[in-house]
Amino acid sequence: MRLSTVILPVRRWHDGGRDEWLRAERLGFHAAYTYDHLSWRTFRDGPWFGAVPTLTAAAAVTDRLRLGTLVTSPNFRHPVTLAKDLLTLDDVSGGRITLGIGAGGTGFDATVLGQEAWTPRERADRFAEFVPLLDRLLTEDSVTYEGSFYSAVEARGIPGCVQRPRLPFAVAATGPRGLRLAAEYGQAWVTTGDPKLFETGTPEQSREAIHGQIERLAKVCAEIGREVPEKILLTGFTPDRDAPMRSLDAFVDFAGRYRELGIDEIVVHAPIPDSVFAADQRVFERIATEAPTQLRS
Repeated sequence: MRLSTVILPVRRWHDGGRDEWLRAERLGFHAAYTYDHLSWRTFRDGPWFGAVPTLTAAAAVTDRLRLGTLVTSPNFRHPVTLAKDLLTLDDVSGGRITLGIGAGGTGFDATVLGQEAWTPRERADRFAEFVPLLDRLLTEDSVTYEGSFYSAVEARGIPGCVQRPRLPFAVAATGPRGLRLAAEYGQAWVTTGDPKLFETGTPEQSREAIHGQIERLAKVCAEIGREVPEKILLTGFTPDRDAPMRSLDAFVDFAGRYRELGIDEIVVHAPIPDSVFAADQRVFERIATEAPTQLRS
């Protein structure tokens, strides 16, 4: 099982931001991701920096750490411009970028450009067009496309990604259409659990729900003749959301239960004081350096 982290873009680069990415590499995390939002929930009225420039800066100061979004969505992105940014990021990082991508939600990002928030059906429709077009834009030299929601006219993707045939997609999905996109286009699949269980569910119910998601993903993969992609759990959104960061032993127990379900990578949030992601920095660092060995034993 791999262990990764999420670094929210809430600190100025020269006032602690840079240090967080360097720390993630020093601690030995497999990857460090960031949210791709224009702001997010309880952080909306505070500092929040852009994902692509932040990842570019992180790529320039790290050497081994994989980097990526967790996740990008169509809420304020267009496939053509996103593809160009991703191609550039992949080049700057020397082929260390993973694109986490999902259908998006109904928060601030959904309305900041002046549009009405899309319904779940509209988000799914757009996502079903967004992902295949982005795949083409990152694998073909020139793409012309006219869809229901997105267009491209001789959009150039030269010289292509460092990673071939393109950088990997980690597709966040729980519904039937999203799981099919993950099966068809994803090198990884991302879950945060079942949102309906977040407030009132039990840890056991959450694990059972994720087990069901994995089974449905495997079924779709079997139907299309493709291997099941890597399975990533982004922590912090299950009923036992506080448990992983209480102590090293609590994390190892938490991660071990999800490893038994087939999860390949667990992602924990870097601590942010006085926030929903507040945690003991010492526990976080012990998890990073000691948990991987314990989970292999």
